[in-house]
Amino acid sequence: MQDAADLPLEMPGQPDPEAFTDATAAVARLCELYENSTTFLRRKFSETIRQGAQGRRYRAMYPEIRLTTTSYAQVDSRLSFGHVAEPGTFAATITRPDLFAHYLKQQIGLLLENHGVPVLIGPSQTPVPVHFAVAAGGAEVTVPQEGVLDFPLRDVFDVPDLNITHDDIVNGLSFTYPDGARPLAPFTAQRVDYSLARLSHYTATSPEHFQNHVLFTNYQFYVEEFEAHARKVLADPESGYTALVGPGNAKITAPDAPLPLPDKLPQMPTFHLKRPDGQGVTLVNIGVGPSNAKTATDHIAVLRPHAWLMVGHCAGLRNSQRLGDFVLAHAYLREDHVLDDDLPVWVPIPALAEIQIALEQAVAELTRLEGYGLKRIMRTGTVATIDNRNWELRDQSGPVQRLSQSRAIALDMESATIAANGFRFRVPYGTLLCVSDKPLHGELKLPGMASDFYRTQVSRHLAIGIRAMETLRDMPLERIHSRKLRSFEETAFL
Repeated sequence: MQDAADLPLEMPGQPDPEAFTDATAAVARLCELYENSTTFLRRKFSETIRQGAQGRRYRAMYPEIRLTTTSYAQVDSRLSFGHVAEPGTFAATITRPDLFAHYLKQQIGLLLENHGVPVLIGPSQTPVPVHFAVAAGGAEVTVPQEGVLDFPLRDVFDVPDLNITHDDIVNGLSFTYPDGARPLAPFTAQRVDYSLARLSHYTATSPEHFQNHVLFTNYQFYVEEFEAHARKVLADPESGYTALVGPGNAKITAPDAPLPLPDKLPQMPTFHLKRPDGQGVTLVNIGVGPSNAKTATDHIAVLRPHAWLMVGHCAGLRNSQRLGDFVLAHAYLREDHVLDDDLPVWVPIPALAEIQIALEQAVAELTRLEGYGLKRIMRTGTVATIDNRNWELRDQSGPVQRLSQSRAIALDMESATIAANGFRFRVPYGTLLCVSDKPLHGELKLPGMASDFYRTQVSRHLAIGIRAMETLRDMPLERIHSRKLRSFEETAFL
């Protein structure tokens, strides 16, 4: 049998790299290159499935953006993005330029404006895995599992490679491309494709439905209220919202239309209240636990949302709190452990002023309280996130001492994880929780005690989260994406 490495290699014809000084034209070329590559792979894959392996290998490359500058740019020092810090060559491999067209035009336009040199658009040296090329073409064809075909798939096509699918860029591990170019964007193309596939799996909705403002919750009650809110705003032609999309990509545009959902819901049911410009709101029910919180944010981060917020239930730790009170996190005690290898616990997770103000204003608006009166129903302080839901059943002396020393006022299993991953991925984050039990003070989360709370507070809590997002939506992008989220050496792209 001939060694796969010795098989003749067939690739699609692609135009040579070309310099562009117009962002729209640059993105159009990215789309052309990507479509050529993925169409070629899908065609060859279909032929190989029908006819069997033909003694050839097939390969196509992701497109890339490349910038070379020999000058230190004099840019607006208030901007946290849109420029490289020093002379050199920088590159980004690109996938799904159709999905990211608006983002790419914006980021390329800033490079052109701030550096005054063209960007080079052409094929990269990174192959497109056949799985991702097939997925980009729709659901009519799928790549079978290993062993189903009568030939080894990797002998004929490139497959996903975890050696180049990682978070080295966002984790600050001095990533460079094989030719020495430094990264322009926080994720490589294959890392993005990996997450797009995972998002479809975990949420049962296509990535193109995700909006720029993402709410996370840990209870189904919020999903029901989100659908009710969506139907209300869809009835208002002045709202700007045009559709609600749920699991299975079920979509409604009329307020009274049925929303057909799959019989088996995904692990993280997700609903998208859409606007034509992507400035709507997505709600993800991540369920309970830091592992789910990390999984969801690991993958949503590649979509480069403008903000994500946690709106869920928590345990109140102070006797003065009441069920239904709000907690606005301004610090986090991290005992979730799922991010320890990526972001050490000694790294502070700062509160972001724009997010905090938007949340506090939304609480004031929806409760009609302000100033000192707002303290009756909301406390600002440290939220502790742990990985043991039944921590109360163990010796409480250790946890309670740490909670007291940290001055924590609330405890949950997701908020610090979401905030820490927002910090790591440079996605603005915030947390507004609602007290649903007080285990240290004899008020446990039991059905009878919680029923009134569920009926009265969930709707208002969710409305506050949505209102905060609408406030953030109206802010200039450069205000939301704080410089507090940027390290010493940053990518030019958000």
